[in-house]
Amino acid sequence: QVQLVEFGGGLVQAGGSLRLSCAASGGSFSNLRMGWLRQAPGKEREFVVTVNRNGGSTYIVDSVKGRFTISRDNAKNTVYLQMHDLKPEDTAVYICAAGPVYSADYKYWGQGTQVTVSS
Repeated sequence: QVQLVEFGGGLVQAGGSLRLSCAASGGSFSNLRMGWLRQAPGKEREFVVTVNRNGGSTYIVDSVKGRFTISRDNAKNTVYLQMHDLKPEDTAVYICAAGPVYSADYKYWGQGTQVTVSS
């Protein structure tokens, strides 16, 4: 069973930056696809960005292109979400997700970390 724990959320002013981390344990990290989703109040959960086992980004939502970057360190079992030029509409709970490379589904989810962007 894979456990995911997110770190790095907080309050930041518009235009600022944050880096989120997600530490994985309990599985073979290099055999996991990883991703970040977010859940904003009153909105549906959406995938923000995903990364394959080799570190290549496989998906990024249009609203964060050019501002958010996903990366992973397989030696540290950690995936990162670097966020720049944050906007109030980026305010959400950011959730780390993982899935086996042989499956299209994400099976494991973290508890989430709150990101609040003030205007």
